[in-house]
Amino acid sequence: MVEAVLIDLFSLPANLRNNIQGLLHNTLEAIEKCSAIHAPCVYVMCCQRQGSERKGEQEFSLAALRGFQSLRRRLEVICAQTTAAALYTIKQRLDEKDLSIIKVILPTLRKDLMKVYINHMFTAVYQFEFEDLQVVSDSESLQMSEHQHEGQILPSQDVALIRSEIQVYLESLPSLKGELTILRSSLIPDDIFIHGFTTRSGGISYIPTLSSCNLFSSSKRRDPQVVVKENLRRLANAAGFNPEAFHRVKVSYKTMDSSKWLRCSFIKFIPFFFNLSFPPGWKGTLLGVSMATVNAMVSEYGCNVKDILVVLGPSVGPCCYKLPHESAKEFHRIDPTCVRLFDSANPYIDIRRATRILLERGGILPENIQDDSITDQNKNITFCTACHPDKFYSHFRDGTNFGTQIGFISIKD
Repeated sequence: MVEAVLIDLFSLPANLRNNIQGLLHNTLEAIEKCSAIHAPCVYVMCCQRQGSERKGEQEFSLAALRGFQSLRRRLEVICAQTTAAALYTIKQRLDEKDLSIIKVILPTLRKDLMKVYINHMFTAVYQFEFEDLQVVSDSESLQMSEHQHEGQILPSQDVALIRSEIQVYLESLPSLKGELTILRSSLIPDDIFIHGFTTRSGGISYIPTLSSCNLFSSSKRRDPQVVVKENLRRLANAAGFNPEAFHRVKVSYKTMDSSKWLRCSFIKFIPFFFNLSFPPGWKGTLLGVSMATVNAMVSEYGCNVKDILVVLGPSVGPCCYKLPHESAKEFHRIDPTCVRLFDSANPYIDIRRATRILLERGGILPENIQDDSITDQNKNITFCTACHPDKFYSHFRDGTNFGTQIGFISIKD
């Protein structure tokens, strides 16, 4: 069932602009007849023109809306200077209402263009279907143009222009939730390395659980790659690194080969002196991911274990994180102090302490492990992410549609 309808009047040929009222009236009438029970939200997208031309077009559009009582409360005209700006505004409206199934009614000439915009500005969460806007024209050249373009792949220069238009618009948007904030380790020399942990402020992601500096896009989230790229650009500007040289790594603990991971993730970064990481999750901790990484640094790169520095960044803390009793037993075996209320059905787990204990047993010097939750309350980077929704995303707290913060490091040029 269609949840929203987008009517694209953005770029009608000049000889058809005087017919906007009739086109819009007929389209809305068809929508109203087909959706007597479940009326969809309707968004009319048109160009924000200058002077009297703009005023006249809007008056025509508004006149066509009168009389559609069942749609009136669910209908909105979106005027913007570019397609990217109009479509992004409509995306915000869809996300506010958690709508995902959209019918797009548009002139044939615009269909291939619109598909490129949608591919860049939406994810697989959304489903789109397309319907031709019934444009009647006596212009033979217009009919020939429609025939030539329908179903064809757009030239690469047109796609590049669309990408540029989207990028310019996103760069113009204000930052949300305050200024971009980077947490830096007191253990790592700032004169040699660019490094830090991100927080959730200073980006443009507006969906509540992803707002605002989300740094990961997937087919299951509503934040598209172009938004994440813009967030990364802002982070790079603030931190002082080149976003084009940024290498992102997602580790699967079930299949991770630590030596391969190090070679992959640190091509532009420095593995020889320290390991900068969020605690690796409870399963990763039990699998020994941290020490596997240290061992790979020693065997693959000749590092001295006593020279390796480890920084534990923001993660869910023992104040909030619980596991079933059977899983908690594994942490109790590492050290009883890693579990609180052990006799309960769901004890509290201190993943950081378990990670720290395993690293020290593996030869990492205690003074080379930064865990501000116990060593330095005044320069705290080891926050509990679940306790600070204003600063951090948290899968534990927010569920599957949560945002992503990162740790990053690079040697200065």
